[in-house]
Amino acid sequence: GHFLGAGHTQRNFESAFYRSSIADNNSYEQWLADGQNDAARRANAIWKQQLQEYTGPELDPGIDEALLSFMTERKASFPDSNV
Repeated sequence: GHFLGAGHTQRNFESAFYRSSIADNNSYEQWLADGQNDAARRANAIWKQQLQEYTGPELDPGIDEALLSFMTERKASFPDSNV
């Protein structure tokens, strides 16, 4: 017994089933032809791409200035600070 054919499973499969962006479901032969990238290599490429494409959120200039000032003051308060 399994529930793969049950109506509830069929109705919810697309929205409730997690498909990993790192997993490779190709055949072994296709995996070989595609360069034998294991999960670690695929994950490494994905985070690098995400980091390269990242755009930080908009920050109010006044808030940004206050935060930078706070960080400078805090860093300067440490005995080993070079600020």
